[in-house]
Amino acid sequence: MQSASHDPTSTKVDAALAAAERRHSKDPERAELIARARRFKASWIELAEALSSCQKSQRYTEWGYVSFEEYYRKELHLKTATVNKLVGSYAFLRRSAPEVLDRDGLSEPIPSVESIDFLRRAEEVIESGQAPSDLLSEVRRAVFDDSLSLGKLNRQFKESLFPSDAELEQRKRRKELIRLVAKLVEMLESVRDSVPDAVISEAEHALRALSEVLPKEEEEAKEAAAPETLQ
Repeated sequence: MQSASHDPTSTKVDAALAAAERRHSKDPERAELIARARRFKASWIELAEALSSCQKSQRYTEWGYVSFEEYYRKELHLKTATVNKLVGSYAFLRRSAPEVLDRDGLSEPIPSVESIDFLRRAEEVIESGQAPSDLLSEVRRAVFDDSLSLGKLNRQFKESLFPSDAELEQRKRRKELIRLVAKLVEMLESVRDSVPDAVISEAEHALRALSEVLPKEEEEAKEAAAPETLQ
């Protein structure tokens, strides 16, 4: 990624924000919000807190904007996806881990907004029953204690939490096959009187062998969550 000093677009936006900050210097709250937008990359929590407060108080209407979206897009030069991630991640931290908001960023690192957003989405998936519940403590530890980057979080947990459509389809078919095997075993009992014992035994042995080689749901989750290793 290019630094702001080598990115014409970034330099232009920063200059516009700096000018806006000077222009509205007589309105401390407005000027401070603009200043926090400029310092966004250094302290996302600071900007997220100010945006959340502005959205709640609707101060932007006093500044001539008809909506919160119009305000942050035109004055702060922020995209909707960015603001949603900031405000959502800040609200999540206040609810789920408020102690993180008190970190100084030096002795105790502040997780990136991308990492917090990953954790927030992971919690939603786990609470809805779409992923193993024991994964939540692992993801929280990876984000809050180990300060893993988004890339490392994706490599370690993505397939368990947010599998691709192809993987979802494979899991669905394996579950259907497991249910079918169990159903066939039950059906064998109903024909035991009319089918030779040797045939029943052979069929049961084949079904048990098939059942044993099919991966169980918890085994799939552990395999997907395991970190990649170099060969």
